[in-house]
Amino acid sequence: MLDAAPTEAEREAIDAVVGPERTNGDRVSRSDRTRRHLLLPALRAAQRRVGWVTPGALGYASRRLEVPPADAYGVATFYALIALEERPAEVLHVCTDLSCALAGATVPEGAQPSPCLGLCERAPAALRTVAGPKPREEQIPAAGPPLPQRSGLKLLRRIAEGVDPESPPEFRALERARELGPERVIELVKASPLLGRGGAAFPTGLKWEAVARQTAKPHYLVCNADESEPGTFKDRVLMEQDPFALIESMAIAAYATGCERAFVYVRAEYPLAHERLQNAIDKSDVDVEIELRIGAGAYVCGEETALFQSIEGYRGEPRNKPPFPVEVGLFGKPTVVNNVETLVNVPHIVLGVDAPDTRLFCVSGNVARPGLYELELGTPLSDLLELAGAEPAKAVLLGGAAGSFLRPDQLDLPLSFEAARAAGVTLGSGVVIVFGMEADLVSAVLRIAEFFRDESCGQCVPCRVGTVRQEEALHRLASGKANGNELAVLADLSQVMRDASICGLGQTAASAVDSAIRNLGVLA
Repeated sequence: MLDAAPTEAEREAIDAVVGPERTNGDRVSRSDRTRRHLLLPALRAAQRRVGWVTPGALGYASRRLEVPPADAYGVATFYALIALEERPAEVLHVCTDLSCALAGATVPEGAQPSPCLGLCERAPAALRTVAGPKPREEQIPAAGPPLPQRSGLKLLRRIAEGVDPESPPEFRALERARELGPERVIELVKASPLLGRGGAAFPTGLKWEAVARQTAKPHYLVCNADESEPGTFKDRVLMEQDPFALIESMAIAAYATGCERAFVYVRAEYPLAHERLQNAIDKSDVDVEIELRIGAGAYVCGEETALFQSIEGYRGEPRNKPPFPVEVGLFGKPTVVNNVETLVNVPHIVLGVDAPDTRLFCVSGNVARPGLYELELGTPLSDLLELAGAEPAKAVLLGGAAGSFLRPDQLDLPLSFEAARAAGVTLGSGVVIVFGMEADLVSAVLRIAEFFRDESCGQCVPCRVGTVRQEEALHRLASGKANGNELAVLADLSQVMRDASICGLGQTAASAVDSAIRNLGVLA
């Protein structure tokens, strides 16, 4: 790799990210030694230019950023969308995950199967990537159905009213926040019922206060827009159709917590969101530097510390906690991490909007009106299913692949954090996938197990081995070749992964599988 030379096109693509090559031979300036965080953007740029990351491109990026070649190779091999073997300039990625499978997705010859692309309301869906001098990514279908709701909206109101995603509005909430001052803004967020919408449901105001109190500088803000939970697309809709709302929300969060710099990390499969967010960043004067970072296909990077690792130019492997991000986060400094839906609640709090606490739900599967819904917390799940025109359900998956299956007699569950916790389930990222009476639940459970086996970063033994053994046991049960008490093995694996895995991926890798067996009797 060290001896391979990049092509002129690869050199230009990488230089556009890291800056022109210096004229001092192979010596690396001191400033370049702190730029490892540009490694993933450089690799993406090279691949978008020629279709894959050649040894020459990998070696050139390694030399330019003074990243050891083995490290650069390790980073490149970590991400599913970085190709280290030659392939065509045009690649079709076809989603084969839960919602698209229910819609009859098939992978044509020459295409690559893909985990969930976050286009579930358009299922079956695909993503076409085209490398070259003018690289592009195309979502297929190019557009989804309109919002299924037109009233009772808060976070989605501007989208329903036809807000222009290309033109900046007045940032009234940001102006109000500056009038109130940082401490008062944090007080308002603490007094509100706002809990994190990424799945953990941690009180947002407490997180902000913890960072604001840290004496170490600088402080960083990270918007986690790497939504890769199968069945989730709410953040994509917000970023594509109302990107300025997110920019204003990030500016308020940065102002309140003393953050000097902010990053919004978006999954690679959202090209329209990339375009519109960058436009919104370029057109907004919000007194904080906001940088768009794009992932490269790694579900685990939705975990906050894995996301930090990815931004910093390392493999996206979660860190042990403590220390927590509010003390030691991005680049080792105090960091606020919130997801898109959490942040876009903030302007309404600052402006004192008198509206109920709502939650976004991504509805797909066997329904007449798939799409993004906004409902007051506590609304029965059955009401949401009626709005979406759900078929009679054999089961409903709540919370995504890391969530739980519900039986038909459990569908009156109130959609609130408290009711979900009492029922032993989770709202997760707001996923609701409906499996009709003809749906193959065995295939769905096997797909979930395959997903977690593929997406495990491999760092910790309970997850690395447990996800493989879980899938193997399920396949033996499905094929009628059980080896002893497979259900007991699965129960033990579930407990070990939940108790001993480093991060939420391993801790929830058996949740849906376990609920399908216990609650639905699948493979039992």
